[in-house]
Amino acid sequence: MERKFRWIIGVISLFFMGLWVSPLLAVEELPNLPKRMFWTAYDVGSTGYVQTATIADGLMKKYGVKVRVIPSGTSIGRFMPLLTGSATYANMGDESAFYSEGLYECNAMGLGPQLLRQVIAPPYVTIMAVTRESGITTPDTLKGKRVGWVPGASTLNVKAISTLAFANLTMADVIKVEFPSSAACWKGLTEGKVDAAIGGHDVPLFYELATSPRGCSHVIYPHADKKGWARMRTITPWLQPALWDEGPCFTKGKPDEVWSYRYPNMVTFEKTGAEEVYALAKAIHQAYPLYKDGHKAMPSWKPEKAGVPPASCPFHEGAVKYYKEIGVWKPEHDVWNNKLIEHMKEVKKEWEATVAEATDKGIKEKDFSKFWLEKRKAKGWTIEY
Repeated sequence: MERKFRWIIGVISLFFMGLWVSPLLAVEELPNLPKRMFWTAYDVGSTGYVQTATIADGLMKKYGVKVRVIPSGTSIGRFMPLLTGSATYANMGDESAFYSEGLYECNAMGLGPQLLRQVIAPPYVTIMAVTRESGITTPDTLKGKRVGWVPGASTLNVKAISTLAFANLTMADVIKVEFPSSAACWKGLTEGKVDAAIGGHDVPLFYELATSPRGCSHVIYPHADKKGWARMRTITPWLQPALWDEGPCFTKGKPDEVWSYRYPNMVTFEKTGAEEVYALAKAIHQAYPLYKDGHKAMPSWKPEKAGVPPASCPFHEGAVKYYKEIGVWKPEHDVWNNKLIEHMKEVKKEWEATVAEATDKGIKEKDFSKFWLEKRKAKGWTIEY
């Protein structure tokens, strides 16, 4: 009797399991789209991780693709699985530009410029948040103020440098306040330890700042100031003018002149097959209805925003093929992409020559970074990371 009861329960269980499993089996087929992929992303809890996971969920529902997202709180942690082959795609921030140019973590003799290519790159507004009590409004008003700095957080620090460059200032014109982490830096605004800090427009700690006596505001970058923008984009050429009115430091309905960059931008190596990248770009686009409500930033993943330059590195030929097919990629985008690809070839060639010269001269590893930066400057590559 007990055995018969267990058998009946088993049959019923399988029946109901079938009701849940069958929709997952009714997925679409897309040629050349891998059924299993490994991606890296920003750390769990970050908006970059949430967006990446949301995309992965959409691909699973529509195409049955299993994506394992590998989170990391550091740029090198997001890149190394790509380098070792443990992952094929990495969802990055500014570091995709740094690694393409052979800077920061990639300026060690054993690494150097990487042939990275963009798959898709949604725009994201980041700000230099300030306390209202500081009186800071535009980049020139930062002079003499306390600016946050997080050692090792290149993506934050480079934007602080370029913000100052907008007003023809440098870090020597402000008081640099160091923090052990980005969260500590942002909290430092509320605690009165610093006046300005780079962060996403929707950083949770900025909501705390907005309700504090110090108040929350942000630096405005007048779009009409062409010289200021030129100075800033000499350092961070991937930043684009943007109008924005969402977040704790903004007033809804009254957009301010700020900027955006591509985050999280999905990259792979140039060698990744064009057919596969084409299929992935198409899949991300076609699955949009299934993930569009997963995060408020998801509308930025539409191809007309995320599938066109400028971005942190050139777009992959497979992605370009798809974006051309749907009509969002224009001739001027080819000009931008081809120019950057040629630049990357020059950077790679110069790197190899520099490593050879450093080896002949017996330059030590610890001194190589400075030697490489001098070579870059001599070539006229004035991006000051």
